[in-house]
Amino acid sequence: MELKFVDPRALKDNPDKARRSKSSPQADALLLATIRAVGMVQPPVVALETDGGNGYVIDAGHRRVKQAIAAGLEEIAVLVIERAEDGGAMRSLAETLAHEQLNPVDQWRAIERLVALGWTEEAIAVALALPVRQIRKLRLLANVLPAMLEQMAKGDMPNEQQLRTIASASLDEQKEVWKKHKPSKADPQVSWWSVAQGLTKRRMYARDASFGDDLAQAYGIAWVEDLFAPADEDSRYTTDVEAFLGAQQEWMANAVPKRGVIVEAGQWGEPKLPAKAERLYGKPSKSDHTAMYLDRDGKVQSVAYRMPAVKKSKDKNGADVEADGDDMVVTAKPRPDVTRKGMEMIGDLRTDALHEALSRAPIEDDTLMALLVLAFAGQNVTVASGARDISYYGAAGLGEHAARLFDQEGKFAFDMDTLRIAVRSLLIDVLSCRENRSDSGVVARVAGDVIAADSFLANMGTEDFLSCLSRQALESACADTSVLPRQKVKDTRAALVEHFKEGRFVHPSARFGPTPEKLTSWLKKNEAREQPDDGTPEDQDELDGDAIVDAAHDHVGDDDAAQDEDLTDEQTEPYKVAAE
Repeated sequence: MELKFVDPRALKDNPDKARRSKSSPQADALLLATIRAVGMVQPPVVALETDGGNGYVIDAGHRRVKQAIAAGLEEIAVLVIERAEDGGAMRSLAETLAHEQLNPVDQWRAIERLVALGWTEEAIAVALALPVRQIRKLRLLANVLPAMLEQMAKGDMPNEQQLRTIASASLDEQKEVWKKHKPSKADPQVSWWSVAQGLTKRRMYARDASFGDDLAQAYGIAWVEDLFAPADEDSRYTTDVEAFLGAQQEWMANAVPKRGVIVEAGQWGEPKLPAKAERLYGKPSKSDHTAMYLDRDGKVQSVAYRMPAVKKSKDKNGADVEADGDDMVVTAKPRPDVTRKGMEMIGDLRTDALHEALSRAPIEDDTLMALLVLAFAGQNVTVASGARDISYYGAAGLGEHAARLFDQEGKFAFDMDTLRIAVRSLLIDVLSCRENRSDSGVVARVAGDVIAADSFLANMGTEDFLSCLSRQALESACADTSVLPRQKVKDTRAALVEHFKEGRFVHPSARFGPTPEKLTSWLKKNEAREQPDDGTPEDQDELDGDAIVDAAHDHVGDDDAAQDEDLTDEQTEPYKVAAE
């Protein structure tokens, strides 16, 4: 080690420095004021260049050198040391931690660098006086998406529970959730609670498993250790809920006693016993039965129950014979061939194939018209119809129009006359110009103009309609008639009603042709727009100020146990599948 005086501008930055996050302007201003007042209190640590140069590389003290230059110092004292085998990585990290605690993101990066240089987790823990478990936690958190790490480095940190959830998810899953919840210019703070919720997976713990390693291997269950759990408990878990419950179910099938039966759990986790069964809370007798089931945590539970006495029957000799209680036990249903998750995958594959065929397969015009009618009859389509008397919140299904296109044998077969009738009746149900929620808007006006629906408009020269017109509009209606405007509006209106009693009057504003302004506005609003591609990969997309994100909020007090109080149908579905 040697003390030298050098020009601070000649020192070179270390590209592998431990602290990468920018310091606050307040901290830099305080350091600058100190250097100007009393000079450099502690010399920076430097080392000779390793690439053959004769300059010095800063090992520790980058901020001090920067502020010394800002203070206008021509020369500063530095400590010149020899390069360590790891390039000074551990010394830089230890000295940085001694001055000020590193941002967690910088700690992750520094530890990963040490591991890459050959340091073991145990050696790092001894050198930094940290538990090995803490080092492993930091290494685990290094798997967080880089975009999230950059946000955390700015001081926007999630709590430990949220970090655990984020780090345990795959990078692909993190990317999808980050696209929805990444910060914007309007809201630069991330709602980490929402991010963690989007990545939350239900965990099934090994300590709750009744099956052994053989069934775990057969069902492909790979246990993952929760490094954030207390060290004195078995924290292994799996997120493959269906495999866990399937292995539990098979273990129960092999371990069910003679007078036992496997049942499902109810909405609140209670066992669904056979009809007329009486649950026992005391010590069961030999004639009682046992029901085994899985509770909401996936644990195997068993309860005793008693069946009511069976009416006696007569044998061939007329003696009373009591039926065996085992005859009343209901056996469990076999597991379905395809689980719910499998059916969801089938649905996705079918939809992709259907859309590809609709885009590329040759389709005749009559078939295309029929398929359009069929599509409107889908269960995902409802219409606020102007041809039906429906409630304010109600909607009309359109299945009756598509039903006409099937023959008596259930085949999709039709002639052109039937197809025309179905299409016309469908359009009648869908298109509407009524001034309520069934209004189709400009498209209904255009449709009426195309098919010359103006000629079907009823006579508007009635008292009811003419009473809705102003004096100026009434006098304009007299222009092409023999009626002269009267002094009183009601007299003019009465004369027009009398004049059009045998004729037909259509007000110009009632005609179907839309105004050019309305049509242009509709076309501009609904024209297809292509999103410009700036060449930036999706996984490196910068903050989008126009992105809509959920409002940031804090849910510090939430915990998983509270969320399990009321499970949704999607969460309880694996239990039903496993019980079957």
